[in-house]
Amino acid sequence: MKPFSQAAENNKGPILDVLRDYLTAPGDLLEIGAGTGQHAVWLAPHFPQVLWTPTELPENLDGLSQWLADAPSDNLAEPLALDVEGDWPAQAYRYIFTANTFHIVSRPQVELCIRRVCETLLPDGRFLVYGPFNYHGTYTSDSNREFDLSLKARDIAMGIRDQEWVVERFAEHGRELIHDHAMPANNRILVFG
Repeated sequence: MKPFSQAAENNKGPILDVLRDYLTAPGDLLEIGAGTGQHAVWLAPHFPQVLWTPTELPENLDGLSQWLADAPSDNLAEPLALDVEGDWPAQAYRYIFTANTFHIVSRPQVELCIRRVCETLLPDGRFLVYGPFNYHGTYTSDSNREFDLSLKARDIAMGIRDQEWVVERFAEHGRELIHDHAMPANNRILVFG
């Protein structure tokens, strides 16, 4: 049975609205942690000038591939297996996008992901990360607090990251925050370049 994410259905429209401001030039896009693939199959056709390559952990590729097979697009590449701690694609990308990953992986994995993103992104490229973030060590809503506690109950390494900490990690690699977009359901899109 094909996997399904209600959250991906709920947030794909608002994410598209933000991506339209940044995915303007032709280029290749790497999606880290594409999940079910719902974002990839819905977003990619809106950006025909962008070759969209979704990635997932090897054990999740089957579900992602089902979505791609059911909704092919000329600019949607075959999915790649990608573990942030493993090998990354050798090529450079103009765009890298990830949704709802930074709070699922551990802090060291987020740091490693940021380093690898900065190495993989073209000098004038853009990295866009969607998800919940804390500000000044504080939750932005009661629902985010409850979500964070539920994550930590599953795995203590999970959790909502501080926006300032993420910005500092990018700065260590010469990348800066271009914009911080408020999104529905107490989420954000941070854009780095």
